[in-house]
Amino acid sequence: MSTTTEAPPRSDLSQDKKATASAPGPQRSGKRRTWLIAAGLVALIAGAIWLAHWWTVGRFIESTDDAYLQADSVTIAPKVGGYVTDVFVADNQAVKAGAPLARLDSRQYQASLDQAEATIDAREADIQRAQAEIQQQQANVAQAKAQEQVARLAAQHAEDDVKRYAPLAATGAETGERLASLVNTRDQARATLAANTAAVAAAQTQIGATTAQIAQARAQLEAARASIRQARLDLHDTTLYSPLAGRVGDRSVRVGQFVQPGTRLMTVVPVQSTYLQANFKETQVGRMRIGQPATLHVDALPGVALHGVVDSFSPGTGAQFALLPPENATGNFTKIVQRVPVRIRLETGPETRSVLVPGLSVTVDVDTRSARANDARIAAENAHG
Repeated sequence: MSTTTEAPPRSDLSQDKKATASAPGPQRSGKRRTWLIAAGLVALIAGAIWLAHWWTVGRFIESTDDAYLQADSVTIAPKVGGYVTDVFVADNQAVKAGAPLARLDSRQYQASLDQAEATIDAREADIQRAQAEIQQQQANVAQAKAQEQVARLAAQHAEDDVKRYAPLAATGAETGERLASLVNTRDQARATLAANTAAVAAAQTQIGATTAQIAQARAQLEAARASIRQARLDLHDTTLYSPLAGRVGDRSVRVGQFVQPGTRLMTVVPVQSTYLQANFKETQVGRMRIGQPATLHVDALPGVALHGVVDSFSPGTGAQFALLPPENATGNFTKIVQRVPVRIRLETGPETRSVLVPGLSVTVDVDTRSARANDARIAAENAHG
């Protein structure tokens, strides 16, 4: 008796194979689990590293994009007026300190200088003439004194004759006419003496007047010397020189232009001394100190990180130095976060500075970790306040 086994339907066999193939094997499931664990560990480590970096560094970094490069530019303006005869520089030209920039017509200032020099010569001549007059007057005084001495001797002799002949005339030993003649001679001698004494006083007074004239001439000489110094300054100021090294910008002067004192002609920008002014919020400057390092990202140099150092702080917020400062004591009040200008010194080489110009936008990060110790001291200082 034969036994036959029925084969399973073909469709059922194919379904079993598909199910077997689609079911994950132990090896594949283990690999997936390993990858997930590794990814989780990497994410955990990365998060721990980021958290540690933020705790030790990141929370002490203060950033702002309200920062711009600046330079202490100098506006070139004349001290005197006149027509421009020469312009020695072009737009954006580099100049050295003391280099000539422009020149004004100097003819009228040269004429003023010549006139001042002539005035000095005239005043010196007045002084020399007066000194010569004093010498002559001193001789006149000496002569008048000598004549006064002669007149005094003559007056004394006449006085003695009158005294000698008066008793004789009284006794009749000498005539009255003789005595009268001697009295007349005595009176004339006295008058001559008085005249000579007055002549001496007049001569001495003339010396005093001439001495005063000399003093006046000396004062006029000093005024003339001051005028000549002013004329030399005006003549020198007809040529404008650069007070510092830099580059010429905003040049508006042209040959033939008439300029007045104070007219803006050009600006010299010391591009080699560019610095950064960053306007931090008042909530950011509590830990900032002079000397802290800063990292700068200039929009004109993408991908380049520059370095700097906090140099100084403004003595007030920007609102304090505004043209129209706010008056918070009037009307409705809305609190606005103020900003404090912070000056940052750039620590870059000449190649980098050659592309940095005032006005460029910068994003700056200041590392304030060095002020952590100050926080404790400030808290201790105000603990019993």
